[in-house]
Parts: sequence; C-alpha cells; structure tokens
Amino acid sequence: MKIIILGAGQVGTSVAESLVSEANDITVVDIDGARLRLLQDRLDLRTVTGSAAHPSVLVRAGVEDADMLIAVTQSDETNLVACKIAAHQYNVPTRIARVRAPEFLANQQLFAPDCFAVDYAICPEQLITEYLVKLVQFPEALQVLEFAGGRASLVAVRAFDGGPLVGHQLQDIRKHMPNVDVRLAAIFRGDRPIVPEGTTVVEAGDEVFCLAASQNIRKVMQELRRQDKPVRRVMIAGGGNIGLRFARALERDYTVKIVEHNKRRCEELSTRLDTALVLQGDVTDESLLEAENVEEMDLFVAVTNDDENNIMSCLLAKRMGARRVVALINRRSYVDLLQSGQIDIAISPAQATIGTLLAHVRRGDITEVHSLRRGAAEALEAVVHGDASSCRMVGRRIEEIELPKGTTIAALVRGAEVLMAHHDLVIQAGDHAIVFVTNKKMVPKVEKLFQVSAGFL
Repeated sequence: MKIIILGAGQVGTSVAESLVSEANDITVVDIDGARLRLLQDRLDLRTVTGSAAHPSVLVRAGVEDADMLIAVTQSDETNLVACKIAAHQYNVPTRIARVRAPEFLANQQLFAPDCFAVDYAICPEQLITEYLVKLVQFPEALQVLEFAGGRASLVAVRAFDGGPLVGHQLQDIRKHMPNVDVRLAAIFRGDRPIVPEGTTVVEAGDEVFCLAASQNIRKVMQELRRQDKPVRRVMIAGGGNIGLRFARALERDYTVKIVEHNKRRCEELSTRLDTALVLQGDVTDESLLEAENVEEMDLFVAVTNDDENNIMSCLLAKRMGARRVVALINRRSYVDLLQSGQIDIAISPAQATIGTLLAHVRRGDITEVHSLRRGAAEALEAVVHGDASSCRMVGRRIEEIELPKGTTIAALVRGAEVLMAHHDLVIQAGDHAIVFVTNKKMVPKVEKLFQVSAGFL
C-alpha cells in the first residue's frame, strides 16, 4: 500500500514506524528537514520537505497514485486542506485527518465529501481522555480496552504477590470462577512474552492480559489483583486540552482539582468547568501539593506539555502519599524507563492514538486495533468473511488453524454473545475474532488469515 504521512511529530513518526515494518511504501512530509533526515536514517522510507497543504509538495510526495493520506500535522487547518486537495484533485481513496479543535469536531458536516472530504477524523486528546477515564473506572488496571462495541473487554493487570492465582496454573482459574468464562490472552514477564497454556504458572509482577465479556471483567480482575478502593478524589496537573477534557469527564461524579500555571488559562478553565476546583501554580511545587492535600488523592494525573514536569510532579505526589500516579510522556524511551517503577502508569500519546489509525490501514476487515506494550504487541478485532472454500478460518476449529508464532485467538463475538476461544470452538462467517499478537512482525500473516480468495462474491 502506498501511504503518505503528513507530519513527522510523535504521532506521524509512530505511524511510520508501524507501517514501514509491514512492507508498505511510506512517504513522510514535514516542514522540518532536520527532523526528516533523522527519521530517514532510522527507517526505510521517503521524505519530502515542505508544507503539507501545498499541492506541489503533495505531488512530490506521490499523491497522484497514493492509496492513503494520513494528515497528522500540528495544524488542524493544514490537515483538513490537505485532505480536500487529495480528494478533489487527486482522488486519493482514503483520507485520515488529525483534528483537535472542538469547533471542527462539533460540526461533522465539515468532513463530508463535498467539504473537506475527510474519511476518518481522529482526536488524540479525546482518545487519551477516554483511556484515562477507564483507568478511573478500573483502578486496578494498567490498560482497559473494549471490543465489539463494548461487549468484550481486554484488561491488563499486574499480578501481585499473594494473589489467588499467583503460583498456580492457569487452568486453576476455573476453580476460582466456575461461572465466568475468561481467556488469558497473553502474559509478559519483564519484556518477554509468554503464550499462556493451561500449565503456565503466573508469577508476581507478571503483566497479564485478560479477556472476558465486559460484565464479567471485574470478577476476573479480582483473581489477579487486590481490589483497590474506588477512586473518589482526582488531582490533574496541567490545564491544557487533555486536562480540560479529563476534568469535564470526571467532575460530576468525582472530586476534581486541576492545577495550571498560566493565569489566563486558569480563568478560561474556571468558566468552562462546573464543579472542578481550578488552582494556579506550579505542579512541581511541594508546598502547593501539600496545601491541597495531595496525600488524600486517589489518583494524580500529570498531563502538561512538559515530560519532565509530568515525571517530577508524579514522583513528588507519590512520595507525598498520592495512592496512584499517572504521567503523560511523549518520549517513548522515557515511557519504557518509568513504567512499573514509582510511576504507576506512563502513557504515550502516540501509542494511545496509533491503534485508531491502524484500524483503517490494516488489510482485511479490521474493525479495532489496540497498540499494547508501547507498540510491541497488538490486539485486533477482525471480521470473518467468506466460506470454507474461500477463507482459511470459516468452518474450522480453533485448534485446526495454523496461527503465526506468538498469536492467540482469544475470543469470538457472535451477535450479542461473547465466546471464549477454546480449542474446539468452530469459527463461523460473520464472527468477530479478537486476536492477540505478541510480535507485531506477525501482523501481516494474521491479516492474510482473514482475507478471502479473489473468486468469492
């Protein structure tokens, strides 16, 4: 597939890294030539220096025969204009735009074919807000993901010493929960993935990915984690777009405090929030955190634009007694360094966003893609099409399917029913298969399993 990526920032770079490894023809456009040179030194792709909204630059990037345009520059206006040019002048089949301004998102008609012609609009701030809200709802989890319209949920938890399942084989889970069907899709021990089998023993510190029907997921988590007290008090460091969205999502049901250093932004926040308390100050100011009783906070979330401030404020809040701290970190090397340390959860904005983009890039009928383990693994939801003669999946039991190494079919969603993927379960056309891939290099092979032969109608 020939794909043009506009913007070489965090999101654009992450998308390029993911797609280059899957034998796509990638061209990245950015106004910063130095940034492009660094990108080209690391990845096998083309680069073009110039404004993404200029037709001449798009032509140099190969827009005339491109299959897809992904516009993820820092400017909403540039992204929208580029999509319009790609659609109306060059007939690019698929156009995706990063759009952050609420004024644009509130008016979906702007994305229509006769306007800016955006097929899919993504808002990283909203995706991150939804990610954070899930962590409030499930305080024991490291990550919470939904599939099949919310009917199935995948939850990552860290197994604790003395937990009911630690030291026992996975097949014993049925003894703890005889009435709940659950599948442990994968286990990560440090950076090493372990394909779970009935005899696999869970160890303390393991990162375990559990899949179950959404209504059963809390029961499953109790088997692997102490059930934390529910979140009631939240402090947010940073009043930018993410901080504002997060505060608005929580303020009706939780006690929320938001700290922002810019006085003018504080005044704006106070007019746009109803019950949340807005505080002006430095998020790394120990006296401010002490005065605002940070030790009583169930959750401290740092979402400023500065990685170092997010890291330091979280470390400070944790030391002062905050129960759980979450930091938004743009540098991927920092995320790997800090995750599972004193900072409970480190979130990469690019990795939280990339799954939505990849769902539109994957071959076959892929409806959901979630990036896991900072991009090292993926969870896919794919629709099974065809019949027994045109598709290698239809009419076959799970045990009969030759899956790529490190790949697990965790569940099937059939209508309103969530079926855990036991070895004798037969796959039918129309099923939504939830697939866990511990090695991203295997994704193209997984996609081929769901593709039907050319003669199928």
